[in-house]
Amino acid sequence: KVAKMETEIHVPVGSPVIRKVPICVDEHDVTAGALKLIQELRPAWDIDRVRTKLFTDGITNKLVGCYVEECPEDVVLVRVYGNKTELLVDRDNELKSFQVLHANGCAPHLYCTFQNGLCYEFMQGDALGPQDVRDPKLFRLIAREMARIHAIHAHNGCIPKPNLWIKLRKYFSLVATEFTDQASNTRIQQEVPSQEVLEQEMTWMKDHLSQLGSPIVLCHNDLLCKNIIHNVKEGHVRFIDYEYASYNYQAFDIGNHFNEFAGVSEVDYSLYPSRELQLQWLHSYLQAYKLFTKKAEEVSSREIETLYVQVNKFALASHFFWGFWALIQAKYSTIDFDFLGYAVLRFTQYFKMKPEVMSLGIVE
Repeated sequence: KVAKMETEIHVPVGSPVIRKVPICVDEHDVTAGALKLIQELRPAWDIDRVRTKLFTDGITNKLVGCYVEECPEDVVLVRVYGNKTELLVDRDNELKSFQVLHANGCAPHLYCTFQNGLCYEFMQGDALGPQDVRDPKLFRLIAREMARIHAIHAHNGCIPKPNLWIKLRKYFSLVATEFTDQASNTRIQQEVPSQEVLEQEMTWMKDHLSQLGSPIVLCHNDLLCKNIIHNVKEGHVRFIDYEYASYNYQAFDIGNHFNEFAGVSEVDYSLYPSRELQLQWLHSYLQAYKLFTKKAEEVSSREIETLYVQVNKFALASHFFWGFWALIQAKYSTIDFDFLGYAVLRFTQYFKMKPEVMSLGIVE
């Protein structure tokens, strides 16, 4: 019980109660289910005139947008959880994160939950691609928005504990059976490191990374390009999709985002940000983080340097996290994506980066 409290996100007192609609949407026919939900949420809309748009980018859930022609800016998003994703995502925690972020002006409006998903407000703007996240104008906005979220207090007094090691262990135990000699998947046995190796690395990482002194903050934990929405008209960026949001190491959130510079469908790690780009990014981040946490002194080059080391080391943990995640998805997901190939890419990159990153020392 105590451990749960320490990692838990607390919704602000007086937050509106989230409406629960007793509907289950068929994962293979999301449009029909979405229309049923729209009748509940937008009773004034003529159901025969509701237009739907299927979004196909996601690799965890199915997503459909609903709107009527006369009011194209009011788009209701209906998200149907993917098969067995409750193994990967703590849905209760996702709702709390959604509420906390919305209360702090960082997330859209959550309209309701239903048995296997959520409905929420569509955020106007463009989802970014790997070219955009390296654009200096945009990366400064992204760094500041991340700092704004990291500065949110959503714990009740006790210093929160990071959720990372617990989650890695849990993911690992979900795929451990796939490494046995009896497991049917020969591709895992041939291309993925052995269970022993992965266990050793996890133990080593926990020992090493938890001693780097990275602060525990409210993190998004999944800042891939497509989860960043740029509203050109308003001149800001917002982050969407809070399935993995939790208390975690500040450096994990940033390192994970840097890994995402490589993209998802056509992964290219030559796009990982250079030291020079990272230092500019981290400078913007620290300036904003100090502003939001009311520590208004100048950012020193030593602080930037320390964060640089922490971030690049924590980027290793992010490869492991999504490597395990992809192995679980390979087992259960109905979404057409080569999850196993993706897992192999992440573990390969981990072992490639490890010696480089380990040679970085914190400046004394």
